[in-house]
Amino acid sequence: MDDYPPTARTKVRRLPKRGSYDKLAVHAILDEGFVCHVGFAVDGQPYVIPTVYARAEATLYIHGSAVSRTLRTLTRGVPVCITVTLLDGLVLARSAFHHSLNYRSVVMIGTARLVDDRNEKMTALARITNHVVPARWEEARMPSELELRQSSVLALPLEEVSAKIRRGPPVDDEDDYALPIWAGVVPVETRLGSPIDDGRVLLGVAAIDLTRFRRRAPSGE
Repeated sequence: MDDYPPTARTKVRRLPKRGSYDKLAVHAILDEGFVCHVGFAVDGQPYVIPTVYARAEATLYIHGSAVSRTLRTLTRGVPVCITVTLLDGLVLARSAFHHSLNYRSVVMIGTARLVDDRNEKMTALARITNHVVPARWEEARMPSELELRQSSVLALPLEEVSAKIRRGPPVDDEDDYALPIWAGVVPVETRLGSPIDDGRVLLGVAAIDLTRFRRRAPSGE
């Protein structure tokens, strides 16, 4: 199946034409992003925590300190909602009401499991590291046993998933097109700057090569 079946919790109801359940579109957004937001509730109090992540086929992995509230809570089977959003442009209309953003977002709902298999945990940590900086896991020092015990990895199966995407120029009321006001899209892009070392890099060690980073998708219009 090429689509995620929409459910009562993932069906896009507000502007449904922007909704997408296509797996390739969902995976492309997840693979381009750096940060996800993990939402859950404890005793009626909602929390939303940003963290890094990585996708491996139909599973999303997140990690953090083994003593963090987020991971300790989610390992108890608390339902979770994880989102990823990419900002592509500022949509400037002639009226304040019709201003908007061009974006691509994904919402994932389910119950995460604690990754307790050592091999899967190491593989997940490698994926998370390399998702941010390609090939970094292979050149960095491997985690010690203490560091592994201090870290937890959670896995969320990608089952209840939907994407929402806005592209294109602003849409104004017909009468407003006669107003002498500029309207259009200001593209927004994520760029990498020149590397800055930490002041303790050994002599002769070259700066990280930015060409190793995967190409980010261009801004939408």
